[in-house]
Amino acid sequence: MQWIQDLTDFIFLSDPPQQADLLFLPGNGHAEPAEYAAKLYLQGWIPRILPSGRYSIRRGAFSGQTSGTRIYSGSFETEWAFMHHILLENGVPDSAILREDQATYTYENALRSRALTNALGLTVRKALLVCQPMHARRARTYYELAFPETEILVCPAPGMDITRENWLSTEEGIHKVLGEVERCGNQFHEILCRHQGISMTLVHSIP
Repeated sequence: MQWIQDLTDFIFLSDPPQQADLLFLPGNGHAEPAEYAAKLYLQGWIPRILPSGRYSIRRGAFSGQTSGTRIYSGSFETEWAFMHHILLENGVPDSAILREDQATYTYENALRSRALTNALGLTVRKALLVCQPMHARRARTYYELAFPETEILVCPAPGMDITRENWLSTEEGIHKVLGEVERCGNQFHEILCRHQGISMTLVHSIP
């Protein structure tokens, strides 16, 4: 059915990696994105990686690793600390890893990453963005808002449970992907209106 294909195309974005100035790694509790970021670094696509994340604002604390074929032992207070550990364990030198450990949701990952690159005087003309496959649309939108002059290529992490190819095959996949569609609508609504200078009160009054 075409509408299912349209939803799939909207949520699941993917670009082949290219030579870039920086790799963005928004916060999460999954090992696969940081592992893939390390692989891209070692392949020579980027000189630096910027992991960003304190913990989910909904949880109020970092809950630890939630997936991944390899278990990383240790006590991690933030998503950044968790991702930093994985990057080091997979061969990325500490000197290539930037630090942003205060963000508690995806849009804040992007905004705080921009504040950090500004503070460091970094020019980011092209960036890779590594995230969960079903998180691609929302993550890229937020980073594009924070870095409007930057070409952002989404390189979704392989090995995740829910992918473009299988999301329709399980109840969990359908629930999570359609939940992501809902979050895009709810969150993009407020951000787009703010970006365009439109009153949210006016918007909510429209039938």
